[in-house]
Amino acid sequence: MNEKTDFTQGSILKKLAYFMIPILGALVLQAAYGAVDLLVVGRFGSTSGLSAVSTGSQVLNLVTFVVTQLAMGITVLIARYLGEKRSEAIGPVIGGAEVVFALISAGLFVLMVCFARPISVLMQAPAEAVDLTSGYVRICGSGIFFIVAYNLLSSVFRGLGDSRSPLLFVLIACVVNVIGDLALVAGLHMDAAGAALATVFAQAVSVVCAVVMLVKKGLPFTITKKDFRLNPQCRKFLGIGLPLALQEFLTQVSFLALCAFVNRLGLEASSGYGVACKIVNFAMLIPSALMQSMASFVSQNVGAGNTKRAKRAMFTGIGVGLVFGCAVFALVMLKGDVLAGFFSTDAAVVQKGFEYLKGFAPETILTAVLFSMIGYFNGNDKTLWVMVQGLVQTLLVRLPMSYFMSIQPNASLTWIGLAAPTSTAVGILLNIVFYIYLNKKTPGKRAQKA
Repeated sequence: MNEKTDFTQGSILKKLAYFMIPILGALVLQAAYGAVDLLVVGRFGSTSGLSAVSTGSQVLNLVTFVVTQLAMGITVLIARYLGEKRSEAIGPVIGGAEVVFALISAGLFVLMVCFARPISVLMQAPAEAVDLTSGYVRICGSGIFFIVAYNLLSSVFRGLGDSRSPLLFVLIACVVNVIGDLALVAGLHMDAAGAALATVFAQAVSVVCAVVMLVKKGLPFTITKKDFRLNPQCRKFLGIGLPLALQEFLTQVSFLALCAFVNRLGLEASSGYGVACKIVNFAMLIPSALMQSMASFVSQNVGAGNTKRAKRAMFTGIGVGLVFGCAVFALVMLKGDVLAGFFSTDAAVVQKGFEYLKGFAPETILTAVLFSMIGYFNGNDKTLWVMVQGLVQTLLVRLPMSYFMSIQPNASLTWIGLAAPTSTAVGILLNIVFYIYLNKKTPGKRAQKA
């Protein structure tokens, strides 16, 4: 480890910011990546195409976010071994991960390609958009190997304390995607299918770049042919990542269900919700960056025995998140209609999107607290707890509340949007109780280095 990737000493705020900013940049570009699809289709495609991209991207988000959370186990384990100065154990982690994620990719390929239409129907895509939605899901499913590979490679780099390389990869993908969208959607008028093809090709280019950089990078470990098998390290990173993946899966399923609830309200509501979701993706960037960077930061310090520093990092992250969260809240609450107007010229769609954002707005503040705490627990291998609290939020609060609001006479997207911050507030309370419990249960268990 060099000084910049050694999180066990130096200013917490400076080190955390240095590591987090490239992650934030990558997340901004990923959000822009998806937003460009919606923006170009909204400008040059049809309303049905806009709904198809909105619904289909929800399916793709489910896959991507679940894979990202599963790969978090790899990031945490690599960072832990670096903190413990056991670099010889990293090669088997990466080799085993490649085998596991290749198997996952094969399963997702079959599911998304062969069952694209049933998935679209299950999502209750509007009748006018079912065919376009099916095509979008099928094309993205055909390129799922590249999407999974990108997230796997990014998790390896972040575990090594390198958050800048993934930023470069997604920048390349974003540029290629913009060119592809303009050529296929605006130029050839391929509507939702063009957006899907641009997405797959862009991911393929980024994966090639990531592989080349990993091969050329001076690594603090070696990988041999015998590492590429189902080895004992697979159980370790799956033990960390699986609870997170399951929790993320059910969370994303709840958002898919919410999308289905909204789709029943008509094409304008469906498109408006899709526009709002793209804005929400941007609003959640800083909390998400904090959560991802916090896991690596905390895990490395826990591996080195610096538990006090790990706790201080969590509170530093909460403070940073709150400052930005309040600013984003004001922007979304006061100018949500202007933001929605970037994605659609249809006044009714813009209005529906703004309605949802009004209810969702408090989430931008609450997640600053929740995501930093989740990152801290992830770095401490408390991923089973993260899963449990996530399931409580999803199954007992967000999903029932959004469904109840959607079936009311003259259902309002504002009240449906309010389900998100309500469930997050419950999650914060649960995590505070768990944090207090842990501190009472294991005081002084590890060395308390500053």
